[in-house]
Amino acid sequence: MNRTSNAPLAERMRCEELKDFIGQEHLVGEGCLLRRAIIADRLGSCIFYGPPGTGKTTLAHIIANATKSNYVYLNAVSSGVAEAKDVIEKAKKELAFYGRKTYLLLDECHRWNKAQSDCVLGAMEKGEIIFIGSTTENPYVSMTRAIVSRCRIFSFRPLTSDNIKQGIARALRDKTNGLGNYDVVIDDDAINQFVYASNGDMRVALNSLELAVLSTPSDKDGKITVTKDIAAQSTQKPVISLDESAYYDIISAFCKSLRGSDPDAAIYYAMRLITAGADPMLVCRRLIVHSAEDVGLADPMALNIAVNATLAMERLGLPEGRIPLTEAIIYVCKAPKSNSVVNALYSAVAKAEEGHDEVPTYLRDNHYRSDKDTSYKYPHDYGGYVEQQYLPDDIKNEKFYIPGENGEEKNYKNLWRIT
Repeated sequence: MNRTSNAPLAERMRCEELKDFIGQEHLVGEGCLLRRAIIADRLGSCIFYGPPGTGKTTLAHIIANATKSNYVYLNAVSSGVAEAKDVIEKAKKELAFYGRKTYLLLDECHRWNKAQSDCVLGAMEKGEIIFIGSTTENPYVSMTRAIVSRCRIFSFRPLTSDNIKQGIARALRDKTNGLGNYDVVIDDDAINQFVYASNGDMRVALNSLELAVLSTPSDKDGKITVTKDIAAQSTQKPVISLDESAYYDIISAFCKSLRGSDPDAAIYYAMRLITAGADPMLVCRRLIVHSAEDVGLADPMALNIAVNATLAMERLGLPEGRIPLTEAIIYVCKAPKSNSVVNALYSAVAKAEEGHDEVPTYLRDNHYRSDKDTSYKYPHDYGGYVEQQYLPDDIKNEKFYIPGENGEEKNYKNLWRIT
């Protein structure tokens, strides 16, 4: 990999071998499918999907290096059909003359439109290129179905605290691409600040570390001391005044106070997190989840209010964003409670994992079928509802959603469609 001295630390520290890759153990751990496919050189076209800074592009480069194949990197933001066709033509020649495969690594692949995506389909099917896309967006929503259907999707997770610490330690040791030539003194509190501010993103952690080291003058002995305050300035996130145990305890207490309908406790724990330096969006995300998990259909407005409070926090920021957030916390606490939504979800997931795919014939797509079943009853022809089986025959009597007794939901039991 071509590295230049003025490239950001995160770019310089990209590893080139699988043994040096940090994180994503569920994908590249010993015995895992992706690791086996890379080692056996049997990896087909795929899409790496997940948050930024979690190793998607790095792993794509490692794959190309490990398989000794030709690889071409394109960014979907700045490339189009012409560039893709040029890659394909060269890939055909590489395969025909040298028997060498070509990997097309497409970063931000969700940014390609249908015309751009369609230009690589034929080459993918013929094996003329192996497509590896990386994206932070859900490919099932943001990409064309034709591309997604030809790729295996690998979901990347945010890096753990230990992963980030491992990356920082490696950067501080590395004298070739890292900061090993600097005499850096950094304590655990400062490292924890980099970890906290990174939010699972190695790129953020390493580039913040580099800024801290390069902007801190050395003492008379040539040592560069990076403190927690310097780390906070470099990450542009306030120092969190909680240790890790207390941090998670307070999050847990906030969630349980929402569920327990105690607005005083929920507001206190939310503000305790925010004043300690935690990201207020953490509180907003938990509020959204619990408005559906613990209130649900007993008061459907709770979810709307929680989402709107989150939007308000994004647009207003602190301190004003705390006002609509507090309003939403009080509303979710005071709303009647029902967990029927999550019960329905988990029951349906458990049954779906068993696999019951025999859709009743009258519910199937008849647009392209010669043996059309016309017995489907269109509900609007019957005033909006008609008794009809929708589940597969072998689970036709299953009930996943059972209305609760609180709030609006108690009225649902009187509706003919839930009997």
